[in-house]
Amino acid sequence: MNKEILNALNELEKEKGIRKDVVLEAIKAALETGYKKNYGKSTNFSIDIDEENGEYKLFQDKTVVDNVENTNEEITVEDAKTIDSKYDIGDVVKIEIRPKKDFGRIAAQTARQVILQKIREAERESIFSEFYGRESDILTGVVQREGKGNVYVDLGKIEGIITLNEQIPGEVYNPGDRIKIVIVEVKNSGKGASIMLSRSHPNLVKRLFELEVPEIHDGTIEIYSIAREAGSRTKIAVFSNDPNVEPIGSCVGNKGTRVKNIIDEICQEKIDIIIYDKNPEKFIANSLGPAKIVKVTASEKEKSAVAVVPDNQLSLAIGKEGQNVRLAAKLTGWKIDIISESQEKERITEEEV
Repeated sequence: MNKEILNALNELEKEKGIRKDVVLEAIKAALETGYKKNYGKSTNFSIDIDEENGEYKLFQDKTVVDNVENTNEEITVEDAKTIDSKYDIGDVVKIEIRPKKDFGRIAAQTARQVILQKIREAERESIFSEFYGRESDILTGVVQREGKGNVYVDLGKIEGIITLNEQIPGEVYNPGDRIKIVIVEVKNSGKGASIMLSRSHPNLVKRLFELEVPEIHDGTIEIYSIAREAGSRTKIAVFSNDPNVEPIGSCVGNKGTRVKNIIDEICQEKIDIIIYDKNPEKFIANSLGPAKIVKVTASEKEKSAVAVVPDNQLSLAIGKEGQNVRLAAKLTGWKIDIISESQEKERITEEEV
């Protein structure tokens, strides 16, 4: 150990917040382990490091006894009193020993290894702290590579991972592509922070609207809910806190520029912008657009509703493979059944009979 290493410890404490005493304790523990491994089978060794000059001393701890049976671990009362007259049976005496010459080289190497390890640990903790609690935040990253179905994205200080389930179906990720993603989970593993990312999460659409639409960013327009089937279609319900600001027009933008930028970012996924209404029947009717709705009958108790549509609008209201009504149900939080006007008339007739 030398002054150079102590100076390095002082710099670490200033720049990275790694406490000097913590590193010294780690160095001591590593040196004790190294000495026991290389020079002695006994476990009763300890090392003291002078924090001022970096010098270390190696001690063997021996218990004071009447009759010595193990010279590595015990010392007689007489011998102990030659060191200090206060020692008595049962006390532990620390006897300084001189390690072999090459132990100084081992000590220096160990100190450097411990310092590097502490730096890596501090950097991992710093990265974890930077990302922890930022779930749903939007980031821009650079695609690095693909492996086993996962996409690895460079976030600057660390790589994030987009698993297969969090990718947009059919989207191609080429190395060097700049993409926007949202954080879905931050974990602290043994190897450091693990950042799980998503391109398919509804929060990506939400954050993109916040970036593109100033009225959403400043709170004039609010997003009530989002329902998304990534790569295919999204429904987003919005409302305005200012009667002079029209929410759908603001989200679409002049000549559709705002919503087009978002659609371009998510692989031409269709986006339906819906007006949220406190009246559930009106909200459900809006959510089933672009189909025209004749009427909606809602049961608050069962959280279910029946929507009546013109006969020629039935397939449009249900959507391909039921997608439109499925997204409307997710958006509103209601169970929705769709029937045509003809079916409604038949139902009324049957009830009258």
